[in-house]
Amino acid sequence: MDPITNIARLLGVSPNLLGKVDSHMASRYGKEGVIDALAKENGDKVRERLDVLGIQKNYSHGIHEALLRKMKRDDQALSEYFRGSLCTTDQNCREIIAVARELADIGNGYFLKKEKARELLERNPPKKILVFFGIKTVSELLNRFDLFEVYSALRFIEDKEWLNSVFFKQIEYCSPDDFEERPIAMHVLHQDWLSASEEAFIGKKFHNISHLKELGIIFVIPIPLDTPGELMALFGLLLHYLHEITFYSQLFRLYAKEQETFAKNLVSSLRGDVLEKPFPEEEQAYRWMMIQRYLAKENPDDPRLSVTHVNPEAIHWTRAEDDIAKLGRREKNLGLDFWHGLDYIGGYFPNELGGDQFTSFNLVDNAISLARAKTIVKYTYHHREALWNRLFSGYTGFDVMEQLIIKNFTRGFIEV
Repeated sequence: MDPITNIARLLGVSPNLLGKVDSHMASRYGKEGVIDALAKENGDKVRERLDVLGIQKNYSHGIHEALLRKMKRDDQALSEYFRGSLCTTDQNCREIIAVARELADIGNGYFLKKEKARELLERNPPKKILVFFGIKTVSELLNRFDLFEVYSALRFIEDKEWLNSVFFKQIEYCSPDDFEERPIAMHVLHQDWLSASEEAFIGKKFHNISHLKELGIIFVIPIPLDTPGELMALFGLLLHYLHEITFYSQLFRLYAKEQETFAKNLVSSLRGDVLEKPFPEEEQAYRWMMIQRYLAKENPDDPRLSVTHVNPEAIHWTRAEDDIAKLGRREKNLGLDFWHGLDYIGGYFPNELGGDQFTSFNLVDNAISLARAKTIVKYTYHHREALWNRLFSGYTGFDVMEQLIIKNFTRGFIEV
């Protein structure tokens, strides 16, 4: 298969479109042979990893199972590195958090001031939380719990409609004066919060970690991670959120330069707005959509997934997976360096039915596939979004791509 046909198939677009993209981008940035190099890199890395895994026959099922076995071993090694800490207590969660923060090596962010956050709570008290704890006022609540703990709990205890239409709607009236520079806060929430919303976590263990970009908070509720792959996924998410919050702080600082549009742009970025309609094919060589969510989680057939685009989420995962590989290079016995540079690597391999099937070599795809193995679902969407970023950055460079995304975030697309 020629390189353009090969990469086009992996991206889910026509070779004709990809040929036009390559011609335009190569002319614009003076970079020839990007797709040829990408196809070769993909093939080389697949062969190298198959050799490491001891794969003799390239059948899709066997490769997928071998990758999951490798992930299971690495997840266990990571658990042993944390001395068996599986985030079941405040202390061992904090140990995992400390390593993630050190690996990510990020600085301060630009976040809503604590005084303003308290003011928003007092204007619209979280009724379900108050009722559960038998507390009448926000002041009493904040005497018992940390402000950031309360904000974290809002996401999984209060009604989603109230959060979006009442509470977070207050953000629309914020100004740059309500924001400040400070470090990202990483909290392990008390078990009281789990008791307050057991329904939110039963059977949904991946939801025990989340974040609030506008406040610069990452929070974890300690619950047993007793399924292979869950610790790797949680550790990866911690790193991902550190880089994602740092990215959004860059956006917020940029928006703060224009006070009149600050709140509007802030709210739009927090909503994860994506243009509703794809550009016509004749414009896709020079207009790349910005898809700031994993649309494939919502609808794998969304037509916007099959147009030229970049994905900020995939940038944060690339950085997180680089951090995990960094730990692997430092602690050789973990074997984590196996996953370095594989976020956009994958391929079609023969299956038992005489056809072929796609297999992703992406770390997070395999961690989630392992953790949810009982559902017999192969997760692959992280790979494709990483590949779109890799294609664009092949012409521009990774850092330039990120700055172009930040610069054009409010437009929803990059025009080259």
